[in-house]
Amino acid sequence: MLGADAQKVRGSETERGDTRDKPSVSGGSTACSFASPTARTARSIRLERPPERGAGFAGRARHSPAAGGRGHDAPMRIGINGSSLVALGAPLTQMIDHAAEAEAAGFSSWWLAQLAVPDALTAIAMMGERTSTIEIGTAVIATWPRHPLMLAAQALTVQEAIGNRLALGIGLAHKPSVESTLKIPFVRPARHMDEYLSVLLPAMIDRKVSFTGDIWSAEVDGVGGALGATAPAVLLAAMGPRMLRLAGARTDGTILWLSGPKAIANQIKPAIDAAADAAGRPAPRIVASVPICVTSKPDQVRQVIAAVLDGYNDLPSYRGVMDAEGVAGPADVSIVGGADEVRAGLAAFADAGATDFAALEFFTDGDELAATRALLAEVAAAS
Repeated sequence: MLGADAQKVRGSETERGDTRDKPSVSGGSTACSFASPTARTARSIRLERPPERGAGFAGRARHSPAAGGRGHDAPMRIGINGSSLVALGAPLTQMIDHAAEAEAAGFSSWWLAQLAVPDALTAIAMMGERTSTIEIGTAVIATWPRHPLMLAAQALTVQEAIGNRLALGIGLAHKPSVESTLKIPFVRPARHMDEYLSVLLPAMIDRKVSFTGDIWSAEVDGVGGALGATAPAVLLAAMGPRMLRLAGARTDGTILWLSGPKAIANQIKPAIDAAADAAGRPAPRIVASVPICVTSKPDQVRQVIAAVLDGYNDLPSYRGVMDAEGVAGPADVSIVGGADEVRAGLAAFADAGATDFAALEFFTDGDELAATRALLAEVAAAS
């Protein structure tokens, strides 16, 4: 979602490797906003140079803390992607309000990207006081800056703070951001993630780990922590074959950004389902996320999206899924148009096999925000 490279949104990095990021924003002549629907004043950014009760949709959804057990044919769950608030430098109070409003409106999940500041898991822990049922996830946390033991400790602490409602989305980020920011060679990314999971998963599930790898290692007899805090669902930002195999074989699924229905149906779902089946694991979650806007001026909105998210065209993993979709850029994979067009766009994701849709609400005026949130709430209520 908005991850490390999303700081091209402000100027940063994201989290896939096969990873995910989100909007890139930087100054210009058209105003676009991302904000809480109930906020008195929507926060706006100016763009200059590009550098984020109706019909239900049948899809596959697996168990999540927020939704309880769901079967193979459960409707696609509708959540909110609040990551643009990070890119815009919104205060923690606004993020907490946004998540609380999403729960009150009946959405199944709320997602937050990890850029530089704030720390996404700390912010999510603070949301425990204002929410009680909604699943809250990271979209995503890059693995390179944090040892997996540290991430396990943070995730289990957040689980205790919010009542076991965390979905831990992680990813590799991208070679340019890792090498330029951390000065770490971006080598053997698949081995990196495989070993990372070999430390992270047992540390959270078994509360102990004994693993020696080439990149990541740990030897701990017991990590401690409250026994009531359960291991969170882990979702891997995966778009390419190797990462999809890892996601299906070892985690609860994948969390996507800018991957459209064709890419999901033809490339992502078959690969991750096959890996899960071969490993004897349950059907994996596929969490899709793209910008969405109910508007009477779709051409104008798409132009703004194209400018804000232009940087994603230069990242090979995103370029790959957009090519698989047969689109020129992020604006073309976004769901933009009148209410009927937007409903059809959501239905296409459900038909493709997305189990969850994390909506990044994109708008250029208050009417678009209100119409988009109302339609999403209507679809969520029917799911």
